[in-house]
Order: sequence, then structure tokens, then C-alpha cells
Amino acid sequence: MSPTPAWTGLVEHLHITARAFLPMHAQESIALVAGRGIEGDRYMLGIEQGFYSEKPEEGRQVTLFEVEVLEAIQRDYGVELLPEEHRRNITTRGVPLNWLVGRRFRIGPCLVEATRLSVPCRHIEEILDKQVFDPMIHRSGLNCRILEGGTVRVGDAVRPE
Repeated sequence: MSPTPAWTGLVEHLHITARAFLPMHAQESIALVAGRGIEGDRYMLGIEQGFYSEKPEEGRQVTLFEVEVLEAIQRDYGVELLPEEHRRNITTRGVPLNWLVGRRFRIGPCLVEATRLSVPCRHIEEILDKQVFDPMIHRSGLNCRILEGGTVRVGDAVRPE
């Protein structure tokens, strides 16, 4: 048996939006539905209305982004990118997202499986009118599949399974 990784993180921000191009809206809690996505979000399977909805993907049911990346982009590039602007659903602190591909972990009571790293696209620069594409390369978040649903709240723990 391999040792349990020694990290525990937090949910700092939660965001959803009903359709592509609309602003992300901050939430105190979101409902993750196993095998489908987030209630009210543009990429929930069966009601997709996101920018990439013509390319449905089971592994994009919930997306995560590190607050540490927001801080690094500000520090290294002088660009302020706010939690509602990166277009991911859950902003974490203390979670090594780039190392979790293929692994299962808990977000509050929910169990997710990381399917792949997110990749930045030029679409975000169009929406924000900020030069963030290059700063987001290799640190654009994580796509996950929801295995066990439930309610995730700001302040919930994110931890290895």
C-alpha cells in the first residue's frame, strides 16, 4: 500500500454560471451530482450551455483552480485575475492540483476523480480583456468526474481519499 499524501486543502471560492459568456456567480455552496455535474452550471450533462458544450466530456463535471496560481500571476505578470474570472468552479488553497490526475479525492463530502489538467484557451482573454493565456499554461486547473455527489461549501476540506 502506498503512503497517504500529506496534504489537506480548503475550498476558498465557489462559482457557477448558467451559460457561456455570462459572468461566473459566487456561491456559498454548490450541489455536485454524481455522473452529471453541478446543479445550475453550464456544463451539467444533459443541459450543456457552455463554450465547449459541443464537445461533451464526462471528465469535466467539476473544475478546480488553485488560489496560489492567482497570487503567482499577480506577482509574476502583474495581472490581477480574480477567483470569478478563471472560469473554474472551485478555487482551492493548499491542494496540489497538477499532481492529482488519475487520483480520487474528497471535496467536502463528495468524492471526485481527477481526469485531466485543464488547458487555457484564448476564449478567456476575449471574455476578460486580460492577457492571461500564457501565465495560465501548465497551471490552468483540474477537470474532475463526480463519483459521489453532495453539497460543497466554502471552507470545506479538500483531502486525499
